[in-house]
Amino acid sequence: MFANSITMCNFVNDTVNQKPHGADKANKHVMKNILIIGATGQIGSELTMNLRSIYGNGHVVAGYIKGAEPKGELLESGPAEICDITDAQNIADVVRKYKVDTIYNLAALLSVVAEGKPLLAWHIGIGGLWNVLEVARENKCAVFTPSSIGSFGPGTPAYKTPQDTIQRPKTIYGISKVTGELLSDYYYNKYGVDTRSVRFPGLISNVTPPGGGTTDYAVDIYYSAVRGEKFICPIAQGTYMDMMYMPDALNACVQLMEADPTRLVHRNSFNIASMSFEPNQIFEAIREELPGFQMEYQVDPLKQAIASSWPDCLDDMCARNEWDWNPQYDLHSMTVDMLEKLSARL
Repeated sequence: MFANSITMCNFVNDTVNQKPHGADKANKHVMKNILIIGATGQIGSELTMNLRSIYGNGHVVAGYIKGAEPKGELLESGPAEICDITDAQNIADVVRKYKVDTIYNLAALLSVVAEGKPLLAWHIGIGGLWNVLEVARENKCAVFTPSSIGSFGPGTPAYKTPQDTIQRPKTIYGISKVTGELLSDYYYNKYGVDTRSVRFPGLISNVTPPGGGTTDYAVDIYYSAVRGEKFICPIAQGTYMDMMYMPDALNACVQLMEADPTRLVHRNSFNIASMSFEPNQIFEAIREELPGFQMEYQVDPLKQAIASSWPDCLDDMCARNEWDWNPQYDLHSMTVDMLEKLSARL
């Protein structure tokens, strides 16, 4: 059934190497003052720099917590403030200081880490979101809070998962994501807070290393390939999951927040898709560029259980119809770019 999943679930067009949406249209964007909570994390560190390139360095505040301070260009290129998701007053102070009108709330524990710390995962994911939404309500801010394919569960249709379908996840990570979607919609419907969200698949980056997610094998495998090491795969052959290259993920964040609100039938949260593959397919894609690369399987029971409960691929037609979502990378073009970028750095 899934022999052709890369093509059947991948709607990539012919212009796979175009720049992200915002990069070519910086002068057409309405100027905003943006706060990114979790700016030094896996998504935040790249999103911060992307947004600064669009809106101007001084208009994007990197929010961080003690022990995760920004460094290098992330610190030097624009304002940075301690912004603890669990401290509503701290968030409000930063919002008012910089006259923030848009908050990107990226604070969360990733799926595998969250299973070991469920109370902390809930405290950050839901208690923290409540703080953000309250500050946004009081200060008239728009809010982006990413959801995940982890918001689905074993009872969800696995193939071409519909936009609106059953969501009964078995992990605390997924439970918090579903709750976050509902809470964000509640604040939109009850208070008019402009909340928007996407359900991210596994994200693959050549900049930031993985940090405890179920889909991290799809990042680790490239590092092993570039270093000339045999890759030990923790996910079983034949396990399909949606994946996305980070440039497309960053584009999705910007594009959704810039979308015409009158077109949005949905808000929290949109399915978005780029490519779906299982471990052997990414292995073979790498071998096309590095023929000597080797891999063996040593399945991690926890990661496998989580992966098996998630969809094989999502139907993202609502995102395409409501805000013109259109990813630029497929497995081949991502692999070529990943190996080139990592080889230059490592």
